[in-house]
Amino acid sequence: MKKLLTVISSICIVAAGAATTLAASGQELFNRHCVACHKDGGNIVNPKRTLKKTDLAQNGIKDSQGFVKYLRNPGAAMTRFDQKALPDKDAKAIAEYVLKTFK
Repeated sequence: MKKLLTVISSICIVAAGAATTLAASGQELFNRHCVACHKDGGNIVNPKRTLKKTDLAQNGIKDSQGFVKYLRNPGAAMTRFDQKALPDKDAKAIAEYVLKTFK
């Protein structure tokens, strides 16, 4: 019985580690969904609307919640990322990455 519990515990630990590595980081998600238009935090469509903290603030985006809200309804110049395209968890990871990276 003790050996069986040890084996089950080991399997659970390995499975938990695999699940953690499957979750994409904010940087990976940014590279997948955003980098084509926002390389290095810039903006190829409108250079005045970069991902730099000061530009985001001028556009009303001051935190990850505001960033995610903008992703959900960005206007005509940007792809709209609804819940199906980008779940809240992933959108928040991108927001946190952007806010931390492009100062």
